[in-house]
Amino acid sequence: QVQLVESGGGLVQAGGSLRLSCAASGRAFSNYAMGWFRQAPGKQREFVARISWSADSTYYADSVKGRFTISRDNAKNTAALQMNSLKPEDTAVYYCAAARRTYYLFGVSGADVGSWGQGTQVTVSS
Repeated sequence: QVQLVESGGGLVQAGGSLRLSCAASGRAFSNYAMGWFRQAPGKQREFVARISWSADSTYYADSVKGRFTISRDNAKNTAALQMNSLKPEDTAVYYCAAARRTYYLFGVSGADVGSWGQGTQVTVSS
């Protein structure tokens, strides 16, 4: 299992930017697909972005495509989510996620996520 800790959330005005980071510890970080999910108050958790273990493949929710960029640094055991052109509807708790098993791309439901971070709050004011 991989242990995950997020950082970088905060309050930003609409149109602004934030960068979330996810620090991982545990075995073989470079063998796991990583991703981000978010959950707004009163809403279900939703998929945001995913990156493969080797960073050669990324996938985004339509709602963030072109505004958010997911990346990873396997040498540092970190993943990141660069969020630009933020909108009030991006307000949520953001969770870092790692796949349940190695060399596996989890789906958007989150059912195949094996590890979750504690979450970091992102608030976008209008």
